[in-house]
Amino acid sequence: MAFLVVLGGGESGVGTAILGKQKGYEVFVSDKGKIKEKYKNVLEHFGIDWEESKHTEDKLLKADLVMKSPGISDTVPLVKTMVEKGIPVISEIEFASRYTDAKIIGITGSNGKTTTTMLTYHILKNGGLNVGMAGNIGDSFAKMVAEKSFDYYVLEISSFQLDGIQDFRPHISVLTNITPDHLDRYEYKFENYIASKFLITKNQDSADYFIYDQDDEVIGSWLSEHPIKSKLLPFSVKRTLKEGASLDKNEIKITTQEYTIKMMTDSLALEGQHNLKNTMAAAMVAKLVGIRKETIRECISNFQGAPHRLEKVLKIHHVQYINDSKATNVNATYYALESVKTPVVWIVGGVDKGNEYKELMPLVREKVKAIICLGVDNEKIKETFGNVVDLLVETFAMEEAVKVAYKIAERGDTVLLSPACASFDLFQNYEDRGNQFKNCVKNL
Repeated sequence: MAFLVVLGGGESGVGTAILGKQKGYEVFVSDKGKIKEKYKNVLEHFGIDWEESKHTEDKLLKADLVMKSPGISDTVPLVKTMVEKGIPVISEIEFASRYTDAKIIGITGSNGKTTTTMLTYHILKNGGLNVGMAGNIGDSFAKMVAEKSFDYYVLEISSFQLDGIQDFRPHISVLTNITPDHLDRYEYKFENYIASKFLITKNQDSADYFIYDQDDEVIGSWLSEHPIKSKLLPFSVKRTLKEGASLDKNEIKITTQEYTIKMMTDSLALEGQHNLKNTMAAAMVAKLVGIRKETIRECISNFQGAPHRLEKVLKIHHVQYINDSKATNVNATYYALESVKTPVVWIVGGVDKGNEYKELMPLVREKVKAIICLGVDNEKIKETFGNVVDLLVETFAMEEAVKVAYKIAERGDTVLLSPACASFDLFQNYEDRGNQFKNCVKNL
């Protein structure tokens, strides 16, 4: 019996353990931190051995195969030792994909991947397909493969998950954009991160499709130097394309050899230019898998959007409060500031991942009347914007930040939580940060 070691006892780890057990592996889950009670219960239920708060190296190095959770870096000494010993170390999406014949739609990018994944799933499901949504969102892919039988999977995939693939091959891959993010995991080299994102195309061939943003210079220059085998379907809001999705005045036009479909932009449920692009990508996927035009049009007009992404919370005394806690990097915050049309009281800060805030400067000068820092270390934000806005306040708890915003904001303003940073200094994750913001606003 082959021995499968699962590093990390979270969603992807426990999902992999369940699938591994089902497929006849001897499975052992090892987590250097604490495993949540709900996951321990699942492991106990399936009779899977586990350990927490340590890695018993002697045992782990006997593995035939290792699944490493995405949160664990390749530079961890234990992982390096495993690789040196010739033990294959793979990601959950690689492991799970070996046990399904379903068609896979893989969606990655620095920003927009959650919205694009949810919208694609929404259209495919309403179009009558037997489809599951997993990856970085919802249930783990491995758990779904173990427990369900879908014909299609729409997967949101992070660069960390792509780093651990060998044969993983999506039939349709989508790359929404590439901006510097997670550089702390990539030796602070942008080119390493770019290469990681393009792994989504690594095993594709001419029967597969690659949908990407042609307006993104980073993607364009990489493609010019690294040709890929899949069929290219670009989208653009700047130029008209013979093939792909483009903008013609206030109409989205999707053209391939087989069909043309047109949709009015004012029918889109999601606001902002970035969401125009997310919609183009999702609509192209839907067309490729045979969804009817009418269904696509209907779905893009009634889609609710991702939680914690430009989520309107409440209007209080003619001030709009918006929760954009999912904006964990500068580019996501750029989209948020770009889409708000009124003066902004901006709540920003958290764990900086090597951020360069200067690209936000034009938008901050134009729209932001006050900055409320919400983080343990706010020096970089203060340095960059201290002389640009009239008012900059430091806070160290969500309730305090929201109360300060309430005092500062005037009729017609927007209070925007768009942190441009990770959340781990003061919160469990970006969802916790967003939920706290919503609760504090509701308690005003």
